[in-house]
Amino acid sequence: MEAPRLYSTKRVQSLKPTKKIPLEEDPTKASDALPLPLHLTNAVFFTLFFSVVYFLLSRWREKIRTSTPLHVVTFSEIIAILAFFASFIYLLGFFGLDFVQSLVFRPSPDVWIAEDEEEENEVLLAKEDARKVPCGQALDCLLPPLPPAAPIVTAQKVFDEKPVTVLTEEDEEIIKSVVAGTTPSYSLESKLGDCKRAAAIRREALQRLTGKSLSGLPLDGFDYESILGQCCEMPVGYVQIPVGIAGPLLVNGREYSVPMATTEGCLVASTNRGCKAIHLSGGATSVLLKDGMTRAPCVRFGTAKRAADLKLYLEDPDNFETLSVVFNRSSRFGRLQGIKCAIAGKNLYIRFTCSTGDAMGMNMVSKGVQNVLDFLQTDFPDMDVIGISGNYCSDKKPAAVNWIEGRGKSVVCEVIIKGDVVRKVLKTSVESLVELNMLKNLTGSAMAGALGGFNAHASNIVAAIYIATGQDPAQNVESSHCITMMEAVNEGKDLHISVTMPSIEVGTVGGGTQLASQSACLNLLGVKGASKETPGANARMLATIVAGAVLAGELSLMSAIAAGQLVKSHMKYNRSSKDVSKGSS
Repeated sequence: MEAPRLYSTKRVQSLKPTKKIPLEEDPTKASDALPLPLHLTNAVFFTLFFSVVYFLLSRWREKIRTSTPLHVVTFSEIIAILAFFASFIYLLGFFGLDFVQSLVFRPSPDVWIAEDEEEENEVLLAKEDARKVPCGQALDCLLPPLPPAAPIVTAQKVFDEKPVTVLTEEDEEIIKSVVAGTTPSYSLESKLGDCKRAAAIRREALQRLTGKSLSGLPLDGFDYESILGQCCEMPVGYVQIPVGIAGPLLVNGREYSVPMATTEGCLVASTNRGCKAIHLSGGATSVLLKDGMTRAPCVRFGTAKRAADLKLYLEDPDNFETLSVVFNRSSRFGRLQGIKCAIAGKNLYIRFTCSTGDAMGMNMVSKGVQNVLDFLQTDFPDMDVIGISGNYCSDKKPAAVNWIEGRGKSVVCEVIIKGDVVRKVLKTSVESLVELNMLKNLTGSAMAGALGGFNAHASNIVAAIYIATGQDPAQNVESSHCITMMEAVNEGKDLHISVTMPSIEVGTVGGGTQLASQSACLNLLGVKGASKETPGANARMLATIVAGAVLAGELSLMSAIAAGQLVKSHMKYNRSSKDVSKGSS
């Protein structure tokens, strides 16, 4: 099933300021000229104005025809002139002065421009999203009834949260002990048994110690119990990152609404344009090439010969089955796939690769590696384990071993973009894109000595999806290894574009995936939790979605550069009009 596209065309609250009239101002209005209803008063003066104008023009035309001087007026003409001035003054007072006041008292033009652009974008999105799509896999389509809406407060919105106030004497004593250093800040959760209270006390103690306010950092509205012992230690609040939706992204015949958490303007909009181009061209195809997480301990011997002996033992196929049994004891899902060794003098680096189910799997593979090291200690008692990780893995660092051998999920994703779509949606040409890709992503990256960076901005999309879905953001380093290829096909009419990403490290269980917001984003994609039918299927699907989104992002950004739109779009959508020079320290 496909993920539905939800949008709203109704504005919740108008942001236009209301006009305020000082108390000492005279409340008399032009419409009070006659003791009649407003519409009747207007009708009278409108009729009077046009009647006398017609009468005077007729009289003056008659005088011109009979050669009568214009300054010679009759009594009826005097009355008509007075009526003309009276009606003109009324209409000017009723319409003209209100118009002038609206010019004087209206807010800054930037406010109206921003609102007009918002309304225009909403209309365009509403038209674009008008078609209906089925609901997403594993996504509850029947939403629970919404709670009664809170009353809208029209007063000026205050963005900074009020400082946390600790009311009880007991809390005050604990704060003083934390400030004095007698109570460790990290022990508050275990001592108090209340994670929210511990965070509030730690926050207040931190403010007193530093003399700096944390009023802009939210505290309420977060489940601190959910992060205890697994996500974040010593919390004092949480950071808000907006989440946008790009899509629908059509990959392997299925549509996905891709959540992206980012503070960079244009990123979601650009990726969304790429998704549109892919969709109009029939969708992308994504293939998973490898699936295996790695861990590489470093061990040392007294001689290089002993290190070589262990290398030959580990890489001997006859010993692999025994090592697999030892390794696989650590988990129901962790299964050893291979061992690759590298020797440096008397130091040996052993790179274990194993499947990890729907988990990203770093802890899983580390436990299996520890089992093998303990087993090897019997036959190699002179082996000295320097570290469970010797950087030959390689985790959270740009490394050629990941670019060549792969780590996590290795994925290739491709699509043929029709020539009409290139011209009408991407606003460029196939020839321009192919040339730009060769000179920028390939030649330019080679000139820079790039390692896995033969792309336009793969890390942008990877980081945004990782944050939204609870992945480890630091693994964006190797997960963004990507080479973007473009080629003119079908006699040069269409564009073939592909992204090859050898080390996408994702999971749908464990870590930050269990948090409410991140879990909701995974649910939107239909990959929440572990797959009950095929272990690892959800994590593999998430990896293909990441590759598809990167494909969309590459396509759109390269088109913007080829068409000379990059700077213009960022100046329009990625510039803040807020005066940050007046911010408090």
